Amino acid sequence: MEKAGRDEIILLFDYFNRGSQDLFESFSNAEIPVKALVINDDGFLPDGVINIYEHFLGDYRKCDSCPGKPLYFNQITVPDYWEISANNTSGSIHDKDKERGRIFFAQPTHKRYVRLVDYLDEVGNVRCTEHYNKYGALYARTMFNKKSEKVNKTFFDIEGREVIVENYVTSDIILNYQGKTFIFKNRTDFICFFLKLRGLENNRIYFNSLSVPFFVSNTLKSTGQPKEDLLFWQEPPRDDIPGNMQVIFDGKANSCGRVVVQNRQAYEKLLELGAPEEMMTQMGFIYTFHKKNMGRPEALICTNTENVEKLKEIVEGLPQVTFHVTAITEMSAKLLAHEKYDNVIMYPNIKAITLERLFNRCDFYLDINHEGEIVEATRRAFVYNLLILSFKQTQHGVYTAKENLFESTNYTALIHRLNNLLKDKSMRDEAIATQHSEGSTTSTKEFIEICKH
Repeated sequence: MEKAGRDEIILLFDYFNRGSQDLFESFSNAEIPVKALVINDDGFLPDGVINIYEHFLGDYRKCDSCPGKPLYFNQITVPDYWEISANNTSGSIHDKDKERGRIFFAQPTHKRYVRLVDYLDEVGNVRCTEHYNKYGALYARTMFNKKSEKVNKTFFDIEGREVIVENYVTSDIILNYQGKTFIFKNRTDFICFFLKLRGLENNRIYFNSLSVPFFVSNTLKSTGQPKEDLLFWQEPPRDDIPGNMQVIFDGKANSCGRVVVQNRQAYEKLLELGAPEEMMTQMGFIYTFHKKNMGRPEALICTNTENVEKLKEIVEGLPQVTFHVTAITEMSAKLLAHEKYDNVIMYPNIKAITLERLFNRCDFYLDINHEGEIVEATRRAFVYNLLILSFKQTQHGVYTAKENLFESTNYTALIHRLNNLLKDKSMRDEAIATQHSEGSTTSTKEFIEICKH
């Protein structure tokens, strides 16, 4: 990683979760140069995003001893006669009828690329986790005590040598780097060392967590310097002002003097709680929308369960709409029974390319399945400009406009709403605008004005 200029912004993330991804994409769409750094390693970060721990491990793209691509579930090395099995969400390792390990996949899970493997002791407690990256390499190992509590995590370089050991009991981190051994008392000190090593200690830090990223921002710079760092607050509304946020509002943070709140309801709640309006800005994200909504009578449903709320009634109430019902696994007979309707097409074990084609083809998404969400469906529907309609009892995510959210007992209102949207282009255009607004969309101009202060 090259040393950055003073003007380049550091995006310091605790995790590269959805909020972090959207913020990183927003800076990219606004063409504002940033260095994106992630603290908690994942192994599958996209190009252009750097994990601070893995920076010290070497370039796995040049590693001759690793596959150079993600490890498929059945490529895990296990003792003779142990069996590996998997479905589209996870895997397991058995010695006859005894479970010895659990396999966790990277997203999207149906590709079955190995991210973590938990190994179990004789009574079924996790004693060791092996971490694999997108190059198929075992790059870290976490050890647990008899209570399945984390003890330490060891990171290995491209030659398999021990480079970093993090002790979860004492919080110490030991780094072997360029022939020297460095000992840090906690993550904050370790990350500050990394930033100084790369000449980034004087750059602005934008962060979305009040834990370690905030501590780093507060530690690197002394009082008296301009407060140029920004907190991007992405949490839902809560009944109090977080303690470290109050430190910012009280003017006691060394480097951060402003908070950008990316959830409108959270912003309004903070104002209600007495947060100073002059120190806050409400702003969303610059999303990449993949297509326009054409109002075609095609609706998509993604489910991992047979319990799809009022599917029969909706299908019968909208005979002019073709419903594409998809699953990444097999479908039950109960769900497949809906194939008797001429306007229903079922897709068990759907392939990623087919699902992508359906998001492009459909202009409506029905978020009406119970249990968990698959394939980040409502998020994908949002960025593909599918109008999302849902029941309060089945809603996933935060992308459904209030006007398109109904009680399941009032399913006829959902049918009526979808029918009207099909008929009226101006209503449809207004609904898309509302969905964008309630989904925290912001303009490039506004984003640049706030972020390049």
